[in-house]
Amino acid sequence: MRQQYSQIVRTIPKPFVKWAGGKRQLISFLNENLPETFGTYYEPFLGGGALLFHILTKKNGQKCNISDLNSDLVLAYTTIRDRIDELIHSLKIHEKNYQKDSKFYYYYVRGTNPRSEIEKTSRLLFLNRTCFNGLYRVNSKGKFNVPLGKYTNPNIVNEENLHSVSNILQSSRVSIKCRDFEAVLRDAKKGDLVYFDPPYQPVSETANFTSYTNKNFTFDDLNRLADLCMKLDS
Repeated sequence: MRQQYSQIVRTIPKPFVKWAGGKRQLISFLNENLPETFGTYYEPFLGGGALLFHILTKKNGQKCNISDLNSDLVLAYTTIRDRIDELIHSLKIHEKNYQKDSKFYYYYVRGTNPRSEIEKTSRLLFLNRTCFNGLYRVNSKGKFNVPLGKYTNPNIVNEENLHSVSNILQSSRVSIKCRDFEAVLRDAKKGDLVYFDPPYQPVSETANFTSYTNKNFTFDDLNRLADLCMKLDS
C-alpha cells in the first residue's frame, strides 16, 4: 500500500506545520539567490522547512544536514519519514474526536503528555492545526500553552502532503538531528550551502517570538551565531 501510494502522489511537498517566521512566501526570492551548485545543504534552524522542501524538489537526492533544538519538531520529521501510515491513522482519530466537541477535545489533548513517538507527533500536528494562528509556544516548563483557534473546519489530516513529505525525505540523503547550530556546522566545508533563519529577537517586551523551546534564543546565542558566520566566511 505504501509503495502504491508513492507512485501516484506527484504533489510538491509543502511545510506540514505552520511555524512563526516561515519562508513560504519568500521562496522565489530565496531561489534567485541560491548558487547553481553546492555540496551539502545545512539548515540548523529548520522550523517548517520551506526552503528545504524547495531544494529537495529541485535536487532530488541532495545531501542535507538539518536540525532544530525543538525535539518534538525533529521527531515529527523523522516520524513522517519513517512511519507515515501509523501517523495518519492517529491523526484521523484526532480529527474524528475534534469534530464531536472541538473545545473539550483540544484542551484535553493539550493537557496530555504522550510517550510514544507516533502519539507525540500526532499531538503536535493536531495542536498546530487547531490552535490560535498555528502558533507554537511553550512555557518555562516546556508545556504547550496556546489557546484554541477559531476554525470552522481545520485541515487536520492533509494526507496527500504528508505522503509527499515522507516520500521526498525517504528518497533524499537527509540527516535530521536535534542539535545546537554550532554542533551541526562542525563538518561544514568550502562549497557547502548554509542557510540561517534563527528565532527573531523581540523588538519590545511584549513582542516575544523566541519561545519555540523552554530555552529561549538569547542575545548570547545571536553573538555566537554572528561569530560562526564570520568563521564560515573566512
